[in-house]
Amino acid sequence: MIDRLTLRNFKAFGDASLPLGPLTLLTGLNSSGKSSVLQALALLRQSYEAGVLIASESPLGARLRSGVASEGFLLNGELVGLGTGEDVLHEEFAEDKPRIELSVDEGPYHYGWTVKYAPEQNLLPLSEADLPLTGEGAAAPAGPEAVRPAFFTAPFQYLHADRISPAEFYPRDHHAAVGRGFLGVRGEHTVNFLRHHARTGIPAGPLHHPNADSDLLLDQAAAWMGDLCPGVDIQADAIEGADAVRLSYGFQGMLGPTRRRRPSNVGFGLTYVLPVVVACLTAGPGSLVLLENPEAHLHPQGQTRMAALAAAAAAQGAQVIMETHSDHVINGARLAVKEGRMAPRDVVFHYFRGDGTGAEVVSPRVDADGMLDQWPTGFFDELENTLDKLIG
Repeated sequence: MIDRLTLRNFKAFGDASLPLGPLTLLTGLNSSGKSSVLQALALLRQSYEAGVLIASESPLGARLRSGVASEGFLLNGELVGLGTGEDVLHEEFAEDKPRIELSVDEGPYHYGWTVKYAPEQNLLPLSEADLPLTGEGAAAPAGPEAVRPAFFTAPFQYLHADRISPAEFYPRDHHAAVGRGFLGVRGEHTVNFLRHHARTGIPAGPLHHPNADSDLLLDQAAAWMGDLCPGVDIQADAIEGADAVRLSYGFQGMLGPTRRRRPSNVGFGLTYVLPVVVACLTAGPGSLVLLENPEAHLHPQGQTRMAALAAAAAAQGAQVIMETHSDHVINGARLAVKEGRMAPRDVVFHYFRGDGTGAEVVSPRVDADGMLDQWPTGFFDELENTLDKLIG
């Protein structure tokens, strides 16, 4: 699990070090740096998967330092498209020859990469051959795999805020949905993933929905979706002779099951949230799930249940980091702590505020009763502010 992310001269951050937990919620005003945190992690994963951020082992005393890495940070790829060096360099950098640095801590090990600033390039080269990879006093592990952060190779999902909308057909990409188990950054492979893994069991634990018809993925997904829209069930079918799959919904009405409906004939929010439900349900121990605005197009009760699902995934061993604008999601996470479904230390809140050029981060702590130790100005206080004006 990633315990800490440090960003220097990266987008909104001149120098920031953010502790992360099994469930981390990033909140704050627009353009305050929340998305940049997710993008930094996705950038590292993207660069590694593209083969341009590979380190080899080279022991040096009690520390490990990387050997020669292939290239550096690949700014544009499958996970993120960040433009060029000019787009990712912090506006108020102080150096004559600026560098951009990203680092992560996993347990006793510290992994860091520093790249040179190249304003017109979308592949930023590493600035040094040797970069510290393990924390002070950590024993040097053996084997070349030891220098790779676990999140480079762990099961991974990253869902952007711009996800799939209701459509007649969805892609049937075997390599993405089956070979890699990847839902796509827009969730575009979710329907095919569901079709292929429909009869995969969800193990007993926090993610197992008590009202599901069985422990199979399709039934579990339908049960969690039912918390958002009561009585719904899901069906994913291949289309004969085409590289496409079809999604349909059914509903349990007062007189029995209704006829099946196309996604375009039900609420927009159901299809929009389906990738989030599947990503959380299939996030096993050691997985990393990055979510942008999972509450979009959900009513308040559904937003609270979305937080319960994310907390269940974290309690089952995954790491979930989500950006949210919803006080219902925040309160759902607090409720998970109060009800004992998560320990207070395992839920981390970060509130971002800034002026478009820099970011300040305030990190309220939650106690066993779900109460926060501080409530900074702007942190979901709009309801109180509006009520004060209405009754004033």
